[in-house]
This record gives sequence, structure tokens and C-alpha cells, in this order.
Amino acid sequence: MAPQPATGDLRSRAEALGQTLPPLLAEAEMLASTVMMGEHGRRRAGLGDEFWQYRPAHQGDSARMVDWRRSARSDAHFVREREWQAAQSVTIWVDPAKSMGFSGDKSRAPKSDRARLLGLALAVLLLRGGERVGLAGLASPRAGRTQLLRLAARLSGDEAEADFGAPETEGMVSHGRAVFLSDFLGDLSGIEAGLARAADRGVKGVLIQILDPAEEEFPFDGRTIFESMGGTMRHETQRAGDLRTRYLARLAERKDRLAGLSRAVGWHFTTHHTGHPAQSALLWSYLALQGGR
Repeated sequence: MAPQPATGDLRSRAEALGQTLPPLLAEAEMLASTVMMGEHGRRRAGLGDEFWQYRPAHQGDSARMVDWRRSARSDAHFVREREWQAAQSVTIWVDPAKSMGFSGDKSRAPKSDRARLLGLALAVLLLRGGERVGLAGLASPRAGRTQLLRLAARLSGDEAEADFGAPETEGMVSHGRAVFLSDFLGDLSGIEAGLARAADRGVKGVLIQILDPAEEEFPFDGRTIFESMGGTMRHETQRAGDLRTRYLARLAERKDRLAGLSRAVGWHFTTHHTGHPAQSALLWSYLALQGGR
């Protein structure tokens, strides 16, 4: 493993970063403050002290977390994990694909903004409750204010090159929990594979489909050019209104399929529209995660 920076240095850098973060963090903390949290069941003394498993050490694990006796029997480093550590680890995936940049109205923020806001606000709630939160493929689950600053910085990164995204599961903790935030309008096989990988690790979680109202209502008529956000797909029609019935049927089928895939692995599914307040989606996702512990 790479040498770990001193705790004081890491905290100083995180605090300095916090002074330059975009409004996303402040907005997420304000949103989180509107959701009332009940007593957090996982903080009861003595719960989950039993040994859970050995897991391979991840980038970001400190040297003191390594079980050197177990690691000496192999070529890899292992961390001794207790039951509560696994149960309290939540990994969030926010789709960075170009399709998430869509907004059907200039007065509405794109889907990507709502997804990042919900993901970070959920992290605020979970971290306040003493849980460990990470970003799939970007940041291993950890606790504390420093981690929140780290997550905010990572969520403010660039979008991916692909038109549509598939769930990332790297860094998920076995028997932990996860959140996938996306429009889920891409190839279903990538979504199925992501859920299957999570289920194989005993991970429970929630699927939150984020759509713009225009994607729900299909308010198009007459000559219309439909083009993907990345420009890789294009369709021109003279009578867009004639496509509405077929489009809405396909969208309903997609939602039913996503709900079925979620049920099959013990996950929860919902659809959230960017034209609606974010509070309801945040409360739903938080309660769904608590019910899936």
C-alpha cells in the first residue's frame, strides 16, 4: 500500500479545499437539514462487535487497519472487518454520463445536478449518523467531515465521455449498502450486470431513476430532431407527436423492468423528476436504506 499522509496534513488540505468548493456542498447540507433524522439504530453500544470477514485492503486504508498476521500468509494486505463496519458502509454511484446533462427547460437544472445534489445530501445524513460513505470507483467508504469534503470534490468532477452510464461497483463493501443514481436510459445489460455484482457481495441498496419532466411527458410535435447528448445518435421526424404513444409505452416498460430487477436482488426502486422538490426523494432514499440494513 502507498504510504498514508499524516492526519493533520490531510485535515488541513481538506479544510482548505472546503473553502473553494462550489455551492454543491452548501446546497446539499441545506437539503439534508430539511430531513429529520430519527435515532440511528446502528450506534447502540456492543452491536456488531463480532468479527465479520477479512477483506483486501483498499487505497485509502491506513497501515494500522491492516491485519499483518493474516497478510503474512499471502502476497496481499488484508483488513480485519467487524460486522458493524460492513453494515455501516454505503457506496454511492452517481452516473457521470452525458445523458445526465439533459434539461428540457432552461429554467431547470440538468439531471446531473439533481443526482449529485441527492447523492451528497444523502452522504451528509449518513455521515451525521455515524456511517461510512464512499463513491464507487472514486473514494472508499470512510466517516467524518473530511470524507464529506472529499466526496463533494469528487462529485464536482468532469462528466464521462459515454452517452449513457452503467453502474460502477468498485469499492463496494461486502454486506454493505449502495445507492445508484442515474436516468438508467442506456443498455439494460450494464444495469443488470451492476446489480448482479452488488448482489454477489451481499450488498443491498436503492436505485433512483432521475428524469426530466420532458422525458416523462414527451411534449414534442411537428418537425423535431432528436439527438443524444454526446451526438452519437440522431433521429429526425416530421411528426414527432406520432411517436408519443410508443415512447411512453417504452418508458413504462423500462420502469417496470428496473423495478423487477431491483426486487429480484432485494433492492428498492423509485423514479424522481427534476421538476419536483428534492426533499421527497432524499427522505425516500434515506428511509429505504435504513430498512435495508
